[in-house]
Amino acid sequence: MDNKKYNISDLEALKFHASGRPGKLEIRATKPLTSQRDLSLAYSPGVAAPCLEIKRNPSLAYDYTAKGNLVAIISNGSAVLGLGNLGAIASKPVMEGKAVLFKRFADVDGIDLEVDTQEVGEFINCVKYLGATFGGINLEDIKAPECFIIEQELREIMDIPVFHDDQHGTAIITAAALINALDLTNRDINKTKLVANGAGAASIACIELIKKMGMPHKNITMCDTKGVIYQGRKEGMNQWKSAHAIKTEARTLQDAMVGVDIFLGLSIKDALSPEMVLSMAEKPIIFAMANPDPEIIPEVAKAIRSDVLIATGRSDYPNQVNNVLGFPYIFRGALDVRASTINDEMKIAAAYAIAELAREDVPDEVGAAYAGQTLKYGPEYIIPAPFDPRLITAVAKAVAKAAMDSGVARHPIIDVEAYGNELSARLDPTSASLQAIFEEVRAHPQRIVFAEGEEEKSIRAAVSFSNAGYGIPILLGREEKVRERMVILGLPMIDGLEIHNAKKSTSNRDYTEFLYKRLQRKGALYRDCQRMVNQERNLFAACMVALGDADAMVTGLTRNYYVALEEITRVLDPLPNENVFGLSLLLTRNRTLFVADTAVHELPKPKQLADFAIQAASVATRMGHEPRVALLSFSNFGNPMLERSQLTRDAVLILDEREVSFEYDGEMSVDVALNSELLALYPFCRLSAPANILIMPGLHSSQIATNLLHELGGGTVIGPLLQGLSKPAQIVPMGASVSDIVNMAALTAHEAR
Repeated sequence: MDNKKYNISDLEALKFHASGRPGKLEIRATKPLTSQRDLSLAYSPGVAAPCLEIKRNPSLAYDYTAKGNLVAIISNGSAVLGLGNLGAIASKPVMEGKAVLFKRFADVDGIDLEVDTQEVGEFINCVKYLGATFGGINLEDIKAPECFIIEQELREIMDIPVFHDDQHGTAIITAAALINALDLTNRDINKTKLVANGAGAASIACIELIKKMGMPHKNITMCDTKGVIYQGRKEGMNQWKSAHAIKTEARTLQDAMVGVDIFLGLSIKDALSPEMVLSMAEKPIIFAMANPDPEIIPEVAKAIRSDVLIATGRSDYPNQVNNVLGFPYIFRGALDVRASTINDEMKIAAAYAIAELAREDVPDEVGAAYAGQTLKYGPEYIIPAPFDPRLITAVAKAVAKAAMDSGVARHPIIDVEAYGNELSARLDPTSASLQAIFEEVRAHPQRIVFAEGEEEKSIRAAVSFSNAGYGIPILLGREEKVRERMVILGLPMIDGLEIHNAKKSTSNRDYTEFLYKRLQRKGALYRDCQRMVNQERNLFAACMVALGDADAMVTGLTRNYYVALEEITRVLDPLPNENVFGLSLLLTRNRTLFVADTAVHELPKPKQLADFAIQAASVATRMGHEPRVALLSFSNFGNPMLERSQLTRDAVLILDEREVSFEYDGEMSVDVALNSELLALYPFCRLSAPANILIMPGLHSSQIATNLLHELGGGTVIGPLLQGLSKPAQIVPMGASVSDIVNMAALTAHEAR
């Protein structure tokens, strides 16, 4: 992410890394360890059996240990991001972050190792003995030219994949973008001319891969800080640069750019001048990938040449060349076939898989990440979005197949189609969908009222909301008090932040009259409504939303949930033919569950249960899930036949009458709903697989279930999200964190669009 775009402050980043457990990683057991028998199987004496089997056949380590899904992310900190040589320990946050990306995008377990030496031989000696532990090695943030030597020697020594992402990850994504850029401009790679500005590790890797894909050596000119790398040059040369020297009369970047088809920039801000762009061939291709500021800004390039096709390394422009499109899935495919290396064939296969994916129809959830645009293969969309859920299947399959075809796979996949299904099931679509939602909010910013505007968490959340680009925050409170708190907290006054004092608002009269019309036949006098508008911030915030002075509201820090709900529903009505209810998202290790009702109805009636099912199924569908609804009880299909269970059975009958299009059944217990083996005991059940939507029989059970998971850990609880209101309003729990509030505000802003 570009810090500059989203204004992420150092303080925010530090708080994020320090909150809860410091850092971004933890290790969890994958087997139950709840009994003495479990311990005996996991350790002594049971662990002896796999030890002996692995001794007999070392390849069985992939079957009996985590080796096959474990990657070491290793650095010495000699080239950390764009910050320079910070040393090993200072690189640790980056390496932990890389591990998080491995897990998030490809379900690969990464362990960061920071090796505290900058001596090449010592570093190699440390790493070369790790092959027994890991299934792959990802080298990161190591300066050139040492990175070339280190990777080359380790690849020769070790029998597991060794991959320097700064080199090859960048090269693969660049190659993918280039494939489509050539296609869109009707160019033949064998006849195309390219200038590369920058001669570091990434640039050299890009050029090497592009040559292997067919671009002739003589058609590529490489430049560094001293100009063109030509045959015979002595100054500033090394063996890696020399390999790409060509015969040419050009001596400067400007000389080299005349008539060239492609500019590949991995250098510095503003390296590409308007004059150079004008001198390029028809339909020029520009990859300006200096980070955070490219060699030329896309707006400038397009103003100079209307026929230009441009990509950058930034997320705020189309065609972002982002390594996350590659490395998680490349390792996924390599690990799954137990590859001994990541060779050129696998890199090229990955590049073509990424390129081809961009030419396919784009799913709705991906389009949503781009402000709801209908994305289509073309000059503004030459590589997929990073959160495209199809990447894991497309890229990992291609890499695995290339490994098998090139003879480096030690565990070939027999059924490639089944492997593709397995890959798509590894990752739940919810997190990608949430990210898409947040990107859509950035594209359509909203005015959100933070009702408890004098509270520290509200103030910090409002600032973070604004900095993230989600919209304009409105804090309700006394302006002097809010500003005083911001000074104490060390928060700057941000552009666009509004502070409204209910007592001093010029809208009081309008809000009072609006409220009086609603409540005059419900026991409220005019002065009662006036007092409520002046003194009750939730009511004031809800009036702002109802009358269009704000798009949505967030509250809950200082009020019991049901007090806040009562105040909000005095102002905001339900949508026609819908129920207001709470929907919680439970994000666990392997699945996402939607749970309703978790907030409003103590003992819902059958019709309400049926409505919850329909509304929850709609939300799940929008988030990329195929709805499978279980209407829960303590009983299973009439056993035992008790009064409360009958209400759930009646809800099923109502759904039958409505002829809904999604899978549903009940009444059933939660273990049956979620366990495929138990579900199989009821062959008549209409669920084809475990449920992903749970309709609870009462508020007691839903609250107990979601709060239990939240307190014990093992998953993330989002919500409850209020559904069914005519205007968006959300209530956070009283103990909500700043991140919880920001996420809820963003989700509310998305509703308001």
